[in-house]
Amino acid sequence: MLSTRASTAKCLARSFATVVDSKASGIKLAAIDNGQPTAAVTFLIKAGSRYEPAPGVAHALKNFAFKSTAKRSTLGTVRESDLYGGVLSASLSREYLAFTSEFLRGNESFFTSVLTSILATSKFLPHEYTEYVLPVVRDEATAASQSPSAVAVEAAHALAFRTGLGASLFAGPHTPVTLESVKAFAKQVFTSGNVAVVGTGIDSARLTELVDKALADAALPTSSPITATPSKYFGGSTRIGLHEGPQTVFIGFGTTTPSPVLSVLSAHVAPTQSLKWPAAPRQPATVTSVHLPYSDAVLTGVLVQAADAKSVTEAARAVVEKLKKPLNANDLKIAVARAKFGAATAVEGREGLVEAIGSNIFSNANVSIENMLAALDKVDTAAVSKAVSELTAATPTFVVVGDVKTLPYADEIGL
Repeated sequence: MLSTRASTAKCLARSFATVVDSKASGIKLAAIDNGQPTAAVTFLIKAGSRYEPAPGVAHALKNFAFKSTAKRSTLGTVRESDLYGGVLSASLSREYLAFTSEFLRGNESFFTSVLTSILATSKFLPHEYTEYVLPVVRDEATAASQSPSAVAVEAAHALAFRTGLGASLFAGPHTPVTLESVKAFAKQVFTSGNVAVVGTGIDSARLTELVDKALADAALPTSSPITATPSKYFGGSTRIGLHEGPQTVFIGFGTTTPSPVLSVLSAHVAPTQSLKWPAAPRQPATVTSVHLPYSDAVLTGVLVQAADAKSVTEAARAVVEKLKKPLNANDLKIAVARAKFGAATAVEGREGLVEAIGSNIFSNANVSIENMLAALDKVDTAAVSKAVSELTAATPTFVVVGDVKTLPYADEIGL
C-alpha cells in the first residue's frame, strides 16, 4: 500500500493511457511509460473464440504465433529473440487474441518487427501446422479437459451465453480444424481496423513510429473491426462426471449490463483472508471469486472446490446465503475496499494493465486507475441490492464437475 497521498496521486496520474490512431497504418495504439527498465508490446486482435467461424479455429490460430514469416523462420525468430533476452507469448480469450513481446528497453524495434510480421507475412506452412501447431492444440485441450475448474468455467460460458461468448477457448477432439480454415480466419481478422497495439515502458509517439515503420513494406488490409452478435444471457444447469481433481461446483450469474456494482458484489461474496498466512486451520473447501467482464456482458460467480461432496455442498450453501443476505454499511465498505484493492493490484502488473486498456481501446476510451476506483466508490447498498435482485431473478448458471451422484443440485443449496 502506498504510504502517502502524494505518492498515490503520482501513481494514478502516471496510469493514464491515451488512445491514438496511427494515420499511416490505421491501427489504434495506447502506451504507458512509467520508467521501468523493461518494456513490452502487445498486439490485440479481435479474434477471440466468440468471433471464430468454426470451433477451435481461434485456438489453432493462437498456436501459429511465432512460426515462419516472410522475414524469419520459426528457428530464426526464437534464436534472435534469445540473443536479445526477450520473451514471446500468445494468449487467447473469448474476445481477443494477443501476441506479446517483453524485452529490455532499447530493443523495441526488433520485437515490434517480430509482432508485425506475424500479422502481415505469416506463411502458415502445412508442415508447421501438422508438426508444431496441432500437437500443442491437442495438449492444451487435453489439459483443460482434465482440470475441474477449467471444465466448470467452460461449461458455465456455454450455459450462460450459448453462442458467441459461449464458444469454447479450446478445440475439441470431435471438431477437427483445417489449415485452410485457420488461414481464412487470419485473413479476416488480421486487418488494420481489427488490430490495436498496447505498449508499456514506451511512449505512444515512439510506438506509433515503430509500428508504422514495420508495416511500411507489408501493410495490413484495411477494414472495419469485426463484429459479433450481441450477447444474451440464458443460464442453466449441467453435471459433468470427472474422476480427476477436486469436487467442483460453479455458481454464477450473468448480465448484459456491465457495471462496477458487480465487481463490488463479487468481492463481497467470495471470502478473502486479510492475513496472507492465516493462523486458523485450513478450511475443508475453497471458494474462489470468478468475475469475467466482457465488452457486452458479465459472468460473475464463485468456484467452490473440496475433496468431498459434503464439504462442497456446505460451502456452496453458505455462499448462496451470503449472496441473498442484504449488505449493511460495514459489509459494503469492506466489499468496496476489496474491489478497489483488486482493481489497483491488477493494473500494477503488465498483464492486468494491458487487459484494462484493451477492453477500451477499440472504443477510443481513455483509461485511468483513478476513474476505475472512483466508479467503485460510487456504489451504494441500494445499487447492490438491485443487482442481486436482478441477477437472482434470472436463471442461475450452475455447473457441477466430479462425482455427479453425490454433488448437490441447484435447489439443494438454495438457488
